[in-house]
Amino acid sequence: MLLNLSNHPSPTWPEAQMQTAVERYGSVQDMPFPNIPPDATADEVRMLAEQYEAKIRQLDPAAVHLMGEMTFTFALVNRLQAIGIPCIASTTERIAEERGGQKIVTFRFVRFRNYL
Repeated sequence: MLLNLSNHPSPTWPEAQMQTAVERYGSVQDMPFPNIPPDATADEVRMLAEQYEAKIRQLDPAAVHLMGEMTFTFALVNRLQAIGIPCIASTTERIAEERGGQKIVTFRFVRFRNYL
């Protein structure tokens, strides 16, 4: 199973993204991304990453799709990789169009990429 830990629940994913996830991992389970206050200290972020690592260990996913606030994401990716749980990000193509004086931006899913 792919665990989706992001601000984008899998039912809102484009069809191509969901299809790729199911083909690779069998299924997708969502875990809401935590709200990280902008004034949180590094220690608070580290403790939250520890809590999420424990939750994720219990679920034993094949991989974690992890995207969100950067310091938390970095801390959690490092913790999960250290225990052998792969972490991935979704990549998109940004498509911008001018329509009637407004800029319309859409994103097209391209692939999942492993965190290095």
